[in-house]
Amino acid sequence: MTLIRSLWWSVRTDGAAPFDTAHLKVYYPAISSGDDAERLSGVFAPDPAGAPYPVVVFVSGVNVGQDAYRRFAVALAENGFVVVTFDRVAELFGGQRGITPGVDLDAARPDAYGTRPTCPAIGAVLDGLAELNELPPLRGALDADRVALGGHSAGGTVVLQSARYFPSVRAVFAWGAHTMVATMLGWDPGTVLPAQVSCPVLLGVGTNDGVIQGSADRYGEDGRDRPDPVRRTFEEALPEGDNLLAIIPGANHFGIADPDPTAARAFLDGPNEADALAPFAGLTAVFLRTHLTGEAAAKTALAEFHAGDIRLSRR
Repeated sequence: MTLIRSLWWSVRTDGAAPFDTAHLKVYYPAISSGDDAERLSGVFAPDPAGAPYPVVVFVSGVNVGQDAYRRFAVALAENGFVVVTFDRVAELFGGQRGITPGVDLDAARPDAYGTRPTCPAIGAVLDGLAELNELPPLRGALDADRVALGGHSAGGTVVLQSARYFPSVRAVFAWGAHTMVATMLGWDPGTVLPAQVSCPVLLGVGTNDGVIQGSADRYGEDGRDRPDPVRRTFEEALPEGDNLLAIIPGANHFGIADPDPTAARAFLDGPNEADALAPFAGLTAVFLRTHLTGEAAAKTALAEFHAGDIRLSRR
C-alpha cells in the first residue's frame, strides 16, 4: 500500500482581500523514516522512488469543500501523482460569497470567450506549486512540465474552458461537468461552447445526475426532455483526439465526492445507486498515466479498460 501524506499551502488569487486567497491541500506519495523529526512534526518526506511526480490540480464545485474529494485525491495519489485541491471563498453570483474556483464572467461572454481562461485561479495555483517545489519537504518532487487539470461540476466546466492557456497541461478530466453556457451571459439557449483544450479529455457522468437536470433553466432549456449536456460536450465541444466519455449507470452528480448535506445543491441530486468513485478514479489514473507519463503498459491498460458497468465511448 502506497503511503499518502498531505500538507497545506496558500496562494494569492484575483479579487480583493480577504477574498483573494486559495488554501491548498497537496497529497503526495511519501516515505516514513521513523525518526524523531517525523514523529514530532507529522511531516513525511516524499518517496524519492517516483519523483518528480506528475501534478494533478483538481478544481471543486461551487460550495463543495475540498475535503469532499479527499478519497478521490488519495486514490489518484496512490497511482504516482501529486494531487492538489483547494478552497477559495470569494464572490458567487448575485453578491453572495462561497467556495468557488472563481469565474471571470467577462471572459465567458460572447465577445471574449476563447481569448483567456475563465478561471484565473488556476494560474495562481500553478505558480504557488512552483514555489512549493523549491522548498522542503517537497523540493524537487513536483514535475511542473507534466500537469493535468481535473474538476467536478462548475470546477470541471472552468477547467474545460481554461486548460489550453497553460502550456504544461497535458490532460484534462471532469465529472458531472459540461460546457453549456448560461443565457444570462448573452448566449442563445442550449449553446455548447467549444472547450478550450489542446490535449486529451476524459468526461465522466452518472445517469442519475439530478443537479445537471435541475439546472436546465440556466441554459434556456426544459429539464424534462433535454439531451445530456455532458454527452453534447463530448460530441460537440472537444477537438478530435484521444477523448473518453465514461457513463456510470446509477451514479449521481456527487458520485465521486462525499457531499456535505448542509451546503451546495446535493438536495437536487438523484439517488446514488452505484459506486462511481472507485471505478472513475481507476479509469482516471490509467488515463493520466497514459498521457502524463507515456507508459506503454498504461496505454495498453487504457485501450483495454473495463471496470464494472462503466459505459465507455472513445472519440
